[in-house]
Amino acid sequence: MVMFPDSPHLASVVSNHGPDKSSITPLVRCTRHMCPIRVHWHVKLNYKEYWRVKVTVTNFNYRMNYSDWNLVVQHPNFDNLTQLFNDTAMLWGVKFYNDFLMQAGSDGNVQSELLFKKDKSTFTFDKGWAFPRRVYFNGDVCVMPPPDAYPWLPNTGSRQEVSLLVLMMTSLVALVLHAYA
Repeated sequence: MVMFPDSPHLASVVSNHGPDKSSITPLVRCTRHMCPIRVHWHVKLNYKEYWRVKVTVTNFNYRMNYSDWNLVVQHPNFDNLTQLFNDTAMLWGVKFYNDFLMQAGSDGNVQSELLFKKDKSTFTFDKGWAFPRRVYFNGDVCVMPPPDAYPWLPNTGSRQEVSLLVLMMTSLVALVLHAYA
């Protein structure tokens, strides 16, 4: 997920407006996207009835300390969480309690894991369904790839099944080794 540097939605993150930002010019680490932050959505595990995601926000702006930040994520699976009225979730940092995004680079990141219950009637990893539809950081829209650009993932957790052939071959090898021992 990246934000385009010349996007009008990025103004509050990198431009010099507001009394406390008047002398701050962005110094963004050289990356492919040249955005001041990166939001990484990683599908970690796929269980039978649940699936787990790790969200990482990394600060790439060496002159900006994000201590009071917010991240809004719109995802189709958020609507089957309890106490939620739509498909949007909000994560935020609290000033003086969350100092992780105050540094730039690998030390300036914050991570959280989300656990989702699978609704067997609607759950699929096809066509980018596992990834959010929209992401906002401090009110700015993060530009995301289209759903068909995401990798297609298996819908169920891996199940190890022992085939009859493998069982017979293992037994045969054990008998042969036992006979020669």
